Amino acid sequence: MIDKIRPSAADSLTRIRSGASVAIGGFGQTGVPVDLIDALCDRDVRELHVIANNGGRGLPGERGIGRLLKENRVRRLSCSFPVNPDFFRRYFAGDVEIELVPQGTLAERLRAGGSGLGGFYTPTAAGTMLADGGFVVRYGEGGVAQETLTEKESRVIDGRTYVLEAPLRPDFALVKAHVADRYGNLRFRLGARNFNPLAAMAARTTIVQADHVERGGSLPPDDIHLPGPFVDHVVETTGEPVR
Repeated sequence: MIDKIRPSAADSLTRIRSGASVAIGGFGQTGVPVDLIDALCDRDVRELHVIANNGGRGLPGERGIGRLLKENRVRRLSCSFPVNPDFFRRYFAGDVEIELVPQGTLAERLRAGGSGLGGFYTPTAAGTMLADGGFVVRYGEGGVAQETLTEKESRVIDGRTYVLEAPLRPDFALVKAHVADRYGNLRFRLGARNFNPLAAMAARTTIVQADHVERGGSLPPDDIHLPGPFVDHVVETTGEPVR
């Protein structure tokens, strides 16, 4: 069996280059891999496509996705609610793009990517600008719209309109777990078991920050929330965990 424990967050992130797509787990402050994000900010990486539930808000010390935005590392953000004043300023100035995705649709698009599905139909965005091509992805100089979301295919099933949503297959996932073992098996804590396992399953390479690492053996099978084959690298949280 391969030992997936790495000595530091920096060592695990060396393959992430500018322009990569990166799914980041977490919901609000819960389950955000802040050590990994800090280590990513320490590298000269920009033009990232970040896929996450929100635009980063509420974490102390300007950590998390908010730091990526503040340091202008993000080209495009796919998320459910960009509740971050710094994001809105950059969005309307044309510095960052957004693909607004309903929360359940975002989760399902990651699950579809991890499950090898070609897409799925959902009624969530039917009849809105998220489906008809009206939502502005990118503004240009003077606040002029430069790009909108692509109009999505829809069909009527049993009298209700459904919209076709594409799976997400990011290059990398940054994930926060509570416990990991040397084989990459993971256990999440409470609300952190939200977007983290979905992001890990969808990505081509998954990097995990764990509060505790079981170096001597494997987690008991009934304690494993995500099995090791979905995980490539594990580092242990430094300092006090953020929950």
